[in-house]
Amino acid sequence: MNTLSYKTISTNKETATKEWIIVDATDQIVGRFCSKVAKLLRGKYKPNFTPHVDCGDNVIIINAEKVRFTGKKETDKVYTRYTGYPGGQRFNTPAELRTRKDGMDKLLRHAIKGMLPKGPLGRSLMDNLYVYEGTEHDKTAQKPKTIDINQYK
Repeated sequence: MNTLSYKTISTNKETATKEWIIVDATDQIVGRFCSKVAKLLRGKYKPNFTPHVDCGDNVIIINAEKVRFTGKKETDKVYTRYTGYPGGQRFNTPAELRTRKDGMDKLLRHAIKGMLPKGPLGRSLMDNLYVYEGTEHDKTAQKPKTIDINQYK
């Protein structure tokens, strides 16, 4: 058997085929929805997935304000941030974040960021995510295709 004919082909930045995808977040559960979006950003649904390369798609999330939590997480879950000053620890619940401008953007980005690799690759993957609270977005020039996120595992 000639073993030289079996070579593993790795995708690099130049050969990766990146697409633009629209995902509707209406009535989706936050954790399950964000794990699927993180896999799309990473490129794990593609047959030429390479772990150390950004080979995922650009994902546009619409209707972000219609995403939901299960149980009492809407009022009981607490997000902690720090201003950098003494006594500057701030706490927010998802219900409080919904009322703020770009609150749902921060909430979804926080969940997705925790599901991506830590380091330079994970930080660059977050640049491929676009979150909009309504149905309108400004990425129509990229000709994104709409997918049903429920078809993915």
